[in-house]
Amino acid sequence: MDSTNRSGKYRVEREVLDELRLEEVTQRKAHSEIKYSLTERLKESLRCRVPRLKRSLMSSLPILYWLPKYSVWDYGMPDLVSGISVGIMHLPQGMAYALLASLPPVFGLYSSLYPTLIYFFFGTSRHISIGTFTVLSIMVGSVTERLAPDVDFFRRNGTNVTAELDISARDAYRVQVAAATTLLGGLIQVLLGLVKFGFVGTYLSEPLVRAYTTAAAGHAVVAQLKYIFGISPTRFSGPLSLVYTLIDVCRLLPQTHLPTVVVSAVSMVFLIAAKELNSFLSPKLPVPIPVELITIVAGTLISNYANLNNNYTVPVVGEIPSGLSAPSVPDVSVFGEVLGDAFALAIVGYAISISLGKTFALKHGYKVDSNQELVALGLSNSAGGFFQCFSVCASMSRSLIQETTGGKTQMAGLASAVIVLVTILKLGPLFQELPKAVLAVIVFVNLKGMFKQHADIAVLWKRNKIDLVVWLVTWVSTLLLNLDLGLVASVLFALLTVIFRTQMPTYSVLGNVPEIPGITIFRSSATVYFANAELYLEALKEKSGLDISKMIIYKRRQEAKQKRRERRPRGSRRAQSAAGQLSGVPVLSVEQDADWDDTGLSEDDADKTEVWTERENGTVFVIPTSPQLLDSPCRWEYLKGGEPDSTSLSWLSDLQEGDTTTLASSSEDTLSRDLERVSLGSLGKWTWDIHSIILDMSTANFIDTVATKTIKNIFQDFSEIDVDIYVAGCQASVVEQLERGDFFSETITKKHLFASVHDAVLYCLNHRGATSVSRYETRSGNTRCS
Repeated sequence: MDSTNRSGKYRVEREVLDELRLEEVTQRKAHSEIKYSLTERLKESLRCRVPRLKRSLMSSLPILYWLPKYSVWDYGMPDLVSGISVGIMHLPQGMAYALLASLPPVFGLYSSLYPTLIYFFFGTSRHISIGTFTVLSIMVGSVTERLAPDVDFFRRNGTNVTAELDISARDAYRVQVAAATTLLGGLIQVLLGLVKFGFVGTYLSEPLVRAYTTAAAGHAVVAQLKYIFGISPTRFSGPLSLVYTLIDVCRLLPQTHLPTVVVSAVSMVFLIAAKELNSFLSPKLPVPIPVELITIVAGTLISNYANLNNNYTVPVVGEIPSGLSAPSVPDVSVFGEVLGDAFALAIVGYAISISLGKTFALKHGYKVDSNQELVALGLSNSAGGFFQCFSVCASMSRSLIQETTGGKTQMAGLASAVIVLVTILKLGPLFQELPKAVLAVIVFVNLKGMFKQHADIAVLWKRNKIDLVVWLVTWVSTLLLNLDLGLVASVLFALLTVIFRTQMPTYSVLGNVPEIPGITIFRSSATVYFANAELYLEALKEKSGLDISKMIIYKRRQEAKQKRRERRPRGSRRAQSAAGQLSGVPVLSVEQDADWDDTGLSEDDADKTEVWTERENGTVFVIPTSPQLLDSPCRWEYLKGGEPDSTSLSWLSDLQEGDTTTLASSSEDTLSRDLERVSLGSLGKWTWDIHSIILDMSTANFIDTVATKTIKNIFQDFSEIDVDIYVAGCQASVVEQLERGDFFSETITKKHLFASVHDAVLYCLNHRGATSVSRYETRSGNTRCS
């Protein structure tokens, strides 16, 4: 409750509740929230309304949302150039990674085609490239060679004592095993997505994933040695298989095939030199040079004209059938033998894809739905299983090319699929004389980025010793126990580290801290670490009432519109300036459950009216529309609340990118009445101008690198909307971990760090309070920590 003392200053008080009083208040609040009986609420949830059906349909099939708004003039050419660049990368990587999966190269092209088309319809990320990936290819290869080893396919040639390997029968069965594993993994992903298990990827922390991919790169190198040296080592499976394979390779080195080694060496020197030249010239080139494709074309031409296969017995790709194969049901009888492998493929593939998707989404100001991404990836793998594909996910190298070459939407993925389709239909037989050593070299050179991740050891040694131990245990277990058991051991160890650290917390007793208007104090009852860092960010958005993602999206949209207005002729802006002369500011709602849902879809007016009357504390923000310089800052004011009957404001949130006449089409009376309702009605008792957020970290007894990065992103994101972030109550050990994690910088200094929430509140009042709130006195605000 608020009271005023004799000096006219506000005194903020809060009722002190004992246990009985607290129980009474809680029960009364619970009864007031129950509006309907269980039966009525069940009927309400099952009732089919047009807006709800529309939202569900567009959420399940995102193409229905973005495709009608697709601008060929703005996005067509960038998506086409980006798609062609990515499609050219698909060709060598698809064939090369098929060797990692122990499959014929043509099935790598299939895996680059069908899943990409499925993701085009169901995916929410605009920049990731779905297709073959190194780690998943190795995992599939371990399954195919375990269930279809060479020893099971030797046959006697008539009366000859020596046995001959039936390569056709072996490859056919391996294709069935890979397709069945892919189908089962896809079904697991779809099931997890439907039950909203998109958070499962958070249990694979960044150090764990990086160590796992680094160790997987070691498995990939060992798998390619037989193609590089032209030998035939025994392929082992299970724990220590990598060690046994290396021993066998060393034993067979005296039998190295010299022509194959020469082809490998020449290809490697050319590919490394071309990649270094490409990196040097990349700032000056509109698109990168397709060095892998050039290497494949050159290798094929040299092999064809020198007849390397017949004259020097250099192994080549062999027959590549032209055309598409008919869909078929995989061999479901092997489901029981590949269940564990399929689950590992599902989790690892999703973790890699969602991490890349969220990275690009944050950079470009849109949002990816983690559950829908899980469903989209699962459908891509499930459909691919019927077309003899192996497991796919997002590729880091191709996604970076798609983003850097100007790709704007999922249409770039469609263009890349067309390139792969043309290759399969018309160009496939041209690569029959391509030496397998060239493909092995492409895999080997492309693993350079993963091997660079060994530098994480030095970085984590300085920043966080526990994360370093997780990294090392993951790396060692993956190398020694193979990819499937290594993943299980790594996740279990990471969870054990959390249990170990949470079992020995430092307890604190805090005094009473009053609530001050304009300042939000946010506190989590649990330690923030990799498994709940994203949930911490979402809870901060919900509790503060400021959906930072939507605000930044609106800000960038308005800045883009402002730039387009400046570029347009003076006459075309007369209609828009008329709206600006009426009031000068439009009001846009960003309340999460109001006019816009998570995918940015608007509801019908009837639904909006109901939401505005039910939700009292909405969030609106006011931005200027007067002409400004392109480089000048834009002042944003945030108002929490609004009159419950302000339903006529909801139409303003329907502004879409490209709607340049919406404001001008409104009548002067309507616009003036709406803006008057905001400026007069909303500026009453419902106004809450948030200028500072205090993160109470007193419950944290440790902090890892993922949580450090999350809090750092909170500082950066909220600074874009002129909201200051402060951290209070950190223990000395947590501050040391923040320092080692490079948390503090020129923009985030220790001036943002306070010993107690009370000190942070006083600083906010002195620093920002004078401009937005009256002076306050705090009573019983002392904070004690023990």
